[in-house]
Amino acid sequence: EVQLVESGGGLVQTGGSLRLSCAASGFTFDDYAVGWWRQAPGKERERIACTSVKDRETTYAGSVQGRFTISSDNAKNTVALQMNSLKPGDTAIYYCVAQLYCYDDIYPDYWGQGTQVTVSS
Repeated sequence: EVQLVESGGGLVQTGGSLRLSCAASGFTFDDYAVGWWRQAPGKERERIACTSVKDRETTYAGSVQGRFTISSDNAKNTVALQMNSLKPGDTAIYYCVAQLYCYDDIYPDYWGQGTQVTVSS
């Protein structure tokens, strides 16, 4: 059974930083791509970052490129998202996800419960 548990969300001022963490179980990073999606109020869920060990691929949404960094510890099955230079537009629920590939527009197969990130001006 695949399980994903996020932590690290909270309230931060514009320009600040947060680090999200995801503890994964029930699969290995050799078989799945892992990443982060988010959903802001009134918006559809969108892919923020994805990384695949098998495909040697790491991608970011244009809106976070240069500000967010995804990292993984394959031995511990953990995924992190370092978020710098945060903006109010980054306010959303952030989800850790796992899927077969880093698909462009296909929702992942597995989701964590989500963690709230709020950026105040």
